[in-house]
Amino acid sequence: MVVPEELTIVHRPGTSPEVDESAARRSLREQIAKLERERSTLIAGAFPHIRPLATRDDGAAAHVSTSGPRLLSLEQLELLRDRLAGQLQDVRRQVVERNEHERRARDLLERMKLEPARYKFVRLPVRDLGEGGCGVWEVRPRLGLIGMLAGWWQLKLSSGCPLAGGPRHRRGPANAPEVARPRRSGGQRARRRARGGQLTHVDGLADFARARGGA
Repeated sequence: MVVPEELTIVHRPGTSPEVDESAARRSLREQIAKLERERSTLIAGAFPHIRPLATRDDGAAAHVSTSGPRLLSLEQLELLRDRLAGQLQDVRRQVVERNEHERRARDLLERMKLEPARYKFVRLPVRDLGEGGCGVWEVRPRLGLIGMLAGWWQLKLSSGCPLAGGPRHRRGPANAPEVARPRRSGGQRARRRARGGQLTHVDGLADFARARGGA
């Protein structure tokens, strides 16, 4: 837990209030930068297993609507520092909970490896172990129904993520325009259907005409 430093402004004899305010602003900006740096480091190290936006916002900062660059007052800087301290505390809590979740998942995986028969059909996604991808550890029977009846169980890792856009029925770009194909005449279609020495439609008509002429 981050405990914000107590800021005390003491007016000493011979020191102007402007000098004290400048030192106070510098100290607050350093504290704010340190809190933001530590918060960002924790979020980046645990991404994507924690939610960076799931931080407590008690409204203390009271984001003042601005229409452009402006200089925050001492009170606003203190509120911003306190708000970042609260967010950092929540991020730390999420990191601790995530580490504990991964530790329990690793323990479960070790038990599944040692005694798979005690964890029949138990599934453990690799994301629970802090790993990326869509793989899942699962205890399955070896050789299907025979292995299930015989008590042969094994731990297997299934990998592979489903396609985001579903199966592609055609090759090439999805939005490629269709090219118009030239239409064939009846004679060309008839000749393409001829196979293995069979007479085509055109040849059959010619033979019929010659036969009638000879008659």
